[in-house]
Amino acid sequence: MSKLRTDVSIELLNERGQEYLPGYLGIEMLELSQGSMRSRMPVKQLHFAPNNFLHAASVVALADTTCGYATIAHLPEGAVSFTTIELKSNHLGTVREGSIACVATAQHLGKTTQVWDAVVSEESTGKTIALFRCTQMVLIGRS
Repeated sequence: MSKLRTDVSIELLNERGQEYLPGYLGIEMLELSQGSMRSRMPVKQLHFAPNNFLHAASVVALADTTCGYATIAHLPEGAVSFTTIELKSNHLGTVREGSIACVATAQHLGKTTQVWDAVVSEESTGKTIALFRCTQMVLIGRS
């Protein structure tokens, strides 16, 4: 089982994403621990679809980023990176203002794959708005 790496911090992950989609969307990692990552995203107009509901892609971006950053923090020795090979989401509700939160939990931390579940909720009430699962392929460096 992969263990939490000591060379990966919340600050490093947040800085790393600033010039990419996570930074543009306002995604912020909050807490990292063995087998878990917690994050949030303030809801802005850019997160909505034209029907004035939170765009599913915005919710998936928060969940996928949280799971992806958690994967980085749990890469096994010899791994250089990862890539997502499968993801699934169930959308149960929406929010129109405030922030959404995400908690990612490791289900499998293997040498070649990791599986993460995430729950996305309205930050102020804790109401679940989406369930998410992804499988990550661990990319091993050459010797």
